[in-house]
Amino acid sequence: MHMTESPRPSGAYTTDQDPNPYPYDTAYSTAYDGAAGGYPPPPPYAPDPSSYASEPPAPGHRDRRAKRPVALLAAVALAAAVIGGGTATLVGQLSDGGASATGSTGTVQGTTVSQSSKGTVSGVAEAVSPAIVEIGAASSAGKSTGSGVVITEDGEIVTNNHVISGAQQIEVTLSTGKTYTADVVGTDPDKDLALIKLRGASGLKTAALGDSSQVKVGDQVVAIGSPEGLTGTVTSGIISALDRDVTVAKDDSGSSGENQGGGGQQWPFEFGGQQFNGDTGEKTTTYKALQTDASLNPGNSGGALINMDGEIIGINSAMYAPSSSAAGSGSTAGSVGLGFAIPVNTLKADLDTLRAGDGS
Repeated sequence: MHMTESPRPSGAYTTDQDPNPYPYDTAYSTAYDGAAGGYPPPPPYAPDPSSYASEPPAPGHRDRRAKRPVALLAAVALAAAVIGGGTATLVGQLSDGGASATGSTGTVQGTTVSQSSKGTVSGVAEAVSPAIVEIGAASSAGKSTGSGVVITEDGEIVTNNHVISGAQQIEVTLSTGKTYTADVVGTDPDKDLALIKLRGASGLKTAALGDSSQVKVGDQVVAIGSPEGLTGTVTSGIISALDRDVTVAKDDSGSSGENQGGGGQQWPFEFGGQQFNGDTGEKTTTYKALQTDASLNPGNSGGALINMDGEIIGINSAMYAPSSSAAGSGSTAGSVGLGFAIPVNTLKADLDTLRAGDGS
């Protein structure tokens, strides 16, 4: 066989029989930094096989410069894929945790905030507002106004018991302006909760019920309701405190309802042995509440307190309103950032009872 003499000195070509293989990260960089015959560092990505189409390696020449780096980069890419996949799974669980958790516990599914709008008040408002309604309850004493949360497409709505207590007729207005007549399905005065059902409704937007056990002080929240009959009013704030013992009157106290008879009397409640916004009466009930500084006003009761993923975490139920010094007719001033909501887990535990009408 005819042999051609190589112009390079012996040992310039590496072979597979190299008795002293060295790690890429040290030997290659050292060779390039000054040793004779060193090679430049490999590109940060695997060489494109198509680049060899026009100028393939010389016959018999084994390109060891590409061999080890490619293998190393392939291993790194594989590791990155594994880590990246795990991260994507974690992010997915965090961003969609409410919906997944809601489904796993058998609670109500509903509208959620779009991925691009997560964490924004506008995103929460856009997603959840269609599921919040205004409730007008007419009784012999006058008319009270409150709010409610749609939890089924055929018109089941959760609200406070004091919003509909003693009502002879209930009218519900959706965010679209469409109105329905509603019937009381069940009430639980001990928890200040009620469930009503629209007549002839279908295809309604529903709210997703979250997990109030995951709520922390300082969490951002959004409140949606109909204060003073202003349907779909959105306010925002934070969770100020957890597990506040709030005491409210039961439905037979004679002072239930909000804005009853147009007199501006707000729902009375008691905290720390003191009564606020009026006399709570003789028969009361106490529950653990979420405290928020999101602005609540008369008419917000029964509406939603929502986390930044668009999940309902509480049903707004009471607020402190100091008497207005400028008004001598007994009217009250607006919100001062002391509002309370029934934790949604209390509602979820009570849904079956409400649907059965056992609490009436």
